[in-house]
Amino acid sequence: MNMLSFLGETPTIALRNAQEECGEDAIVISTKKISSASDGNKDMYEIIVALEDDEKEIKHVKKILPTVTQQRIESGAKFYDFREEILKMQDAIMQVQKTLWDPKSQLYDLTIPPEFIDIYNLFEQNGFDQEMTYTIMKKTIKQLPVALKSNPKKVNDFFKLVLRRVIPIKQEIPLRKHQRKIIMMVGPTGVGKTTTIAKLAARYAYKLGQNYKVGIVTLDSFRVGAIEQLQAYTNIMRLPLEVVKKPEDLVEALLRLKDCNYIFIDTAGSSQHDVDKIEIINEYQKRVDELPIEKVLVLPANVKHSDLIDIYTNYSRLNIDYLTFTKLDETKSFGNLISFSHKTKKSITYFSIGQNVPDDLIVSDSSFLIDCFMNNSCVRR
Repeated sequence: MNMLSFLGETPTIALRNAQEECGEDAIVISTKKISSASDGNKDMYEIIVALEDDEKEIKHVKKILPTVTQQRIESGAKFYDFREEILKMQDAIMQVQKTLWDPKSQLYDLTIPPEFIDIYNLFEQNGFDQEMTYTIMKKTIKQLPVALKSNPKKVNDFFKLVLRRVIPIKQEIPLRKHQRKIIMMVGPTGVGKTTTIAKLAARYAYKLGQNYKVGIVTLDSFRVGAIEQLQAYTNIMRLPLEVVKKPEDLVEALLRLKDCNYIFIDTAGSSQHDVDKIEIINEYQKRVDELPIEKVLVLPANVKHSDLIDIYTNYSRLNIDYLTFTKLDETKSFGNLISFSHKTKKSITYFSIGQNVPDDLIVSDSSFLIDCFMNNSCVRR
């Protein structure tokens, strides 16, 4: 292996001289300044390269003997390994890229501090709305005390606190003895409205220690097996079931359940784009317009934020009061639920985390949803 020396007034010129003479095969061993303009001479830099081809003829070059190179190393002369420096620069650039806001977004002005990168990536992986991510990041960067930024647990705890403030939750308040509540569950096909009603009916009838009287009404005569499914649940729980096929029959069905504390109304599911079927539910509502009925939109957790908005936009014609999320056990991304509920300002009532009746139901709790978000999985309790 040949050790060759090249000179130049700058390191760049010296390196170019080496490349012109030796080509791309030369390996840079060291760079050092050998004279300075401050001493009355020109600035001069020496680059030492190694060339594996001993037979290649190199002109106008000073050949360095191995013994001399070794003496220089032992004498403590400072050598620079450009390859190592370039790798360091690449690592630094990658680190900076991680902290920059996604250029596809219009929110260019936010730089994520290194200590927030893991949390920022968590927001990205969880399908969190970008505008909301920006707002939360900006607020946290501004408000988090400097002394806490070096502690990952403190950073996580602070973000949990911020998230807890943005998630709207409806607290479960059981009725007093003579109170009555009618709850209508609406939403697309296959989101789990019927199963959720069965879980809620069992909860209020048997699990709260109050022995509430619970009745169920179904308006779903379209889906094959819908009535039979509810009939099976109500037979097991010994609860009354009313099947209503026309809007004008809903008043009489509710009168027959007048002694019930809780009445759950199951509706036919339909695509959010099938406005006609959604309007049929409105026709039923108009028949009992004088009664206070809570409308709960049941939504699956395993769809993206834009789909949730699409569903809500079309179902909002029913004057939605609250949200219930199902299928939390079928996703690893929960940022869509947080950002969606915050944007719509609709409080969450319950989470469904499986098919087991009545156990796979969780009363709405911001800490539960945040834990799911932080762990990328549904955390069963």
